[in-house]
Amino acid sequence: MKRTLATETVGHVGKEITVKGWINSRRDHGNLIFIDLRDHSGIVQITVNPDFTEKESFALSEKMRDEWVIEVTGTVQKRAPELINTNFESGTIEIQAKKIEVLASAKTPPFPIAGNEDVNEEVRLKYRYLDLRRPKLQGYLKKRAEFIKHMRDFMHGEGFWEITTPILANSSPEGARDFLVPSRLHPGKFYALPQAPQQFKQLLMVGGIPRYYQIAPCFRDEDPRADRSPGEFYQLDMEMAFATQEEVWEIMEELMSQLTEKFSDKKVFQRPFPKIRYEDAMNTYGSDKPDLRFELILQDVSELVKDSGFSVFSSAVKDGGVVKAIVAPGAANFTRSQIDDLTEIAKAEGAKGLAYIVLAEDGIKSPIVKFLGDDLTKEIIQKVGAKTGDIIFFGADMREAANKALGKVRNTLGGVLGLKDQNLMAWAWIYDFPMYSWSDIEDKLDFEHNPFSMPVGGIEALNDKDPLTITAYQYDLVANGYECSSGAVRNHQPETMFKAFELAGYTREQVMEKFGHMIEAFSYGAPPHAGNAPGIDRIFMVLNDESNIREIIAFPKNGKAEDLMLDAPSVVSEKQLRDVHIKLDIIKK
Repeated sequence: MKRTLATETVGHVGKEITVKGWINSRRDHGNLIFIDLRDHSGIVQITVNPDFTEKESFALSEKMRDEWVIEVTGTVQKRAPELINTNFESGTIEIQAKKIEVLASAKTPPFPIAGNEDVNEEVRLKYRYLDLRRPKLQGYLKKRAEFIKHMRDFMHGEGFWEITTPILANSSPEGARDFLVPSRLHPGKFYALPQAPQQFKQLLMVGGIPRYYQIAPCFRDEDPRADRSPGEFYQLDMEMAFATQEEVWEIMEELMSQLTEKFSDKKVFQRPFPKIRYEDAMNTYGSDKPDLRFELILQDVSELVKDSGFSVFSSAVKDGGVVKAIVAPGAANFTRSQIDDLTEIAKAEGAKGLAYIVLAEDGIKSPIVKFLGDDLTKEIIQKVGAKTGDIIFFGADMREAANKALGKVRNTLGGVLGLKDQNLMAWAWIYDFPMYSWSDIEDKLDFEHNPFSMPVGGIEALNDKDPLTITAYQYDLVANGYECSSGAVRNHQPETMFKAFELAGYTREQVMEKFGHMIEAFSYGAPPHAGNAPGIDRIFMVLNDESNIREIIAFPKNGKAEDLMLDAPSVVSEKQLRDVHIKLDIIKK
């Protein structure tokens, strides 16, 4: 008999059907046994009664335990009104079992599958195949499949071609460490797993492909974070020939709006999405991924305090830095411990401390007012628009450091003060990123983002401007304080590429050695092109209000980048190493 799903049983009252699944729970009342049977669609109650159930099947039911896999054939019956279970979709019916077959017995699981009990994450990851049976995770995986299908349908509807690109590629400076794969056939040489299909998608543009996309696996040897999977992730990689950044934005805004409204309970905060220059985002919000659901902004008070008696402020301005302030509304009742916590957050970003003025009901309280004086204190309060019940926090340092420190404080205040509306998705574009930054580690200029981006002003800017002032046609899509995508208008001109890499310390020979195929391809006529690559895992996480990306991935690694289920990474045999011409030189601890 054809299998009927748990949620379909309500449509078969009076009929004999067969259901299959796992025993979610079992209740033995002597001559009456109740089994809640679970499949991927839901739960249905099975009643095992010796008056209806075959003798052998009844005997089996007495031995069964949770998580056994069984097949039940029986008749669907309506429950009496007082016995209806509103917790289940099938709670209005039950199945009177006629025959039961055990498809697989099961050991007692290391944690309960039924219910919502908190389970140690390491245990969950070790037995992930059991964790996957839990309804919440199954719900995410089903929803994620629909999420990706919607992306595919949308992209096809916009004229994009789905094209897969190689996994074994070459090493390139994408900003993170590569995963290297030794070559057996070419001793001493290595493939690299792609950090992104960047070069391939640009070559597709050279090849005349009008619009490309793929659900691309990407690999970066980065440390784990709550919002970043270690090692691997998936992105909606896309590229458009003859496109401007605004055309990319227009398509992505429509897709992200659809995903928000269809796959979450959130509303898009603003359309068109706000567009904020990188420099303005840092100066206003202290972050290149600002959470726009709340209004707290950083305000420059340097001119007011440059000659003040508070040496921390006056010295910062004298040394070429700034003093910036942020008003925390209604925070005057913060405890000393809460202020200390915010101070530690600022210090973690390199700040020396976090000055503050509390505008309490019974007067102004602050250790710095005695240095500022009453008149200047009042000017500051008026300048930043603070009122009784607020706290003003200050950062005094070089502009970049002060912005970053107060940006972290701002983000924390948004959560502590309840300003982050969970019903909103505040998408925004951050653009005009710096082309270069200074690497203290390598003591040289380095690419800030994607090295294949077109500089604003083209080769003339590269020739004539201070490299640290050059911006690029690079843009990030951010939402609710998370970076969700990076993209750019690409550098498709060989001489401009040579110059861009030259400023980052690469000779023409080195560029040709690493990217000769790109230079050669562009020399045959490359169209202007642009694209981006939204991170599927992170966007799905944010839409579902999860704070840890491991909650929405089928087989994640733990916080140490380990797969506890498969025991990876693992030691390999000497023969395997010899096959790929590798000899280990590891200092044993």
